[in-house]
Amino acid sequence: MTSLEEIKEEVIKVLKQIYDPEIPVNIYDLGLIYGVEVDENHNVKIKMTLTTSACPLMGILVYRVEEMVKQSVPGIGDVDVELVWDPPWTPERISPEGRELLKKFLGYDPVEEWRSRVGQS
Repeated sequence: MTSLEEIKEEVIKVLKQIYDPEIPVNIYDLGLIYGVEVDENHNVKIKMTLTTSACPLMGILVYRVEEMVKQSVPGIGDVDVELVWDPPWTPERISPEGRELLKKFLGYDPVEEWRSRVGQS
């Protein structure tokens, strides 16, 4: 039998295959996933946010997360994706791997750029 931790790891692998349509980094490394929980019945709850509440693809991205997890992780029950806005997303949530990808794509570190604009060091 698959453990709850193994299911969670499989869910995270799927999340790392889903990309924000406007940013060349997966939603997990972009820091959009705030939590993945698996209960004793193998139901999955994912808390996620978006880079902005004005995202025109909000519904599509949430649907895509739900459907890809359902289709890709065997032996799970229900999948519930909750869109949350607190705490608000900032570039500081981007993983080190995501930062490196964005540095290559953008030519600068988006976290350092953001910090310089908001006056943090």
